[in-house]
Amino acid sequence: MPPKKAVKEEKLLLGRPGNNLKSGIVGLANVGKSTLFQAITKCSLGNPANFPFATIDPEESRVIVPDDRYDWLCEKYNPKSRVPAHLTIYDIAGLTRGASKGEGLGNAFLSHIRAVDAIFQVVRCFDDAEIIHIEGDVDPVRDLTIISDELRIKDIEFVEKALEAQKKLTRRGGQSLEMKKLLEEQACIEKVLALLEGGGDVRKGTWSTKEIEFINPLFLLTAKPVVYLINLSEKDYIRKKNKHLASVMGWIKEHAAGDPIMPISICLEERLTQFETEDEAKEELKKLGVESALPKLITAMRKVLNLGSFFTTGTDEVRQWTIRNGTKAPQAAGVIHGDFEKTFIQAIVYNYTSLKEFGDEAEIKAKGKIMTKGKDYVVEDGDILLIKAGAAKG
Repeated sequence: MPPKKAVKEEKLLLGRPGNNLKSGIVGLANVGKSTLFQAITKCSLGNPANFPFATIDPEESRVIVPDDRYDWLCEKYNPKSRVPAHLTIYDIAGLTRGASKGEGLGNAFLSHIRAVDAIFQVVRCFDDAEIIHIEGDVDPVRDLTIISDELRIKDIEFVEKALEAQKKLTRRGGQSLEMKKLLEEQACIEKVLALLEGGGDVRKGTWSTKEIEFINPLFLLTAKPVVYLINLSEKDYIRKKNKHLASVMGWIKEHAAGDPIMPISICLEERLTQFETEDEAKEELKKLGVESALPKLITAMRKVLNLGSFFTTGTDEVRQWTIRNGTKAPQAAGVIHGDFEKTFIQAIVYNYTSLKEFGDEAEIKAKGKIMTKGKDYVVEDGDILLIKAGAAKG
């Protein structure tokens, strides 16, 4: 008798499941957050005021995800309608020391962070006498420590409340399966609390799939993935040098190893938006011998959110759809239309790389690269899908 196939356990991710995920720009006051938001979205929030808390309500914008595959497909099909993928970004008010205790706009700020799925953390590494620093001087390691501590203190508060509520449920005792689950959940909450009190972040912990199921409903701030943006002066960005870089890298290596770090000059990015045409901005970058950091920043955020894309193509429309990596075909179909998930029959699939290599669908078919897949097919990044679904029930 052949051995049973091992069932591969699907790795559950920290955070909310879903494809419509949001990222927030976070940092102390006056580090360049609102200016970055303006530059990314090319939409004006008005001039970011030179004082703390100029942004009180988080501003939201959807930005286009740069993708050469989408551009190539549009060029090939020249469709009537073109719909690229988007990333939703929020500009969140500046944090201050003591935010976890309600200082500044503390509690509102932390609730806004709680509502996003990932964080762009802007770290100020530039000197400018005209832009006041809320702590008095430029010290990025101190700033990193303040934000890390404030988020962790607030998480400890959340977790202590969750533990108190859980103990009320387990106090009654018993041997039922429900009680066993409640005790497992309590042990997990205690493990999270110990990690936080020891100075750790939840995203850096080692968790089983079951523990992640318990952690996700807590919506913890330190569970969110982070991309660190090191904000340099234009001069330092061009020469790729800054007196604070070594200490910043050292802090991130010690406290947030593995998190993406990206140098950026937000003042340069903002200056580029002042040019009348994109070609003029590109010419300026060529003259300076540097590239804009914005496209990489957006793709880095999609990566930490574990997002991928599939495409639907044709002369009517080329569209890039966003999914969580690991999504199965029926759920991918549901992103196009909710009914398609319920009535999914099959998907006709080939990858963008095959289309680019062989030139057209007939050639891909001749090479045997077009597949017909059912409900268990895991959609790969870059797949081109044709969904077949039944009629929706009235």
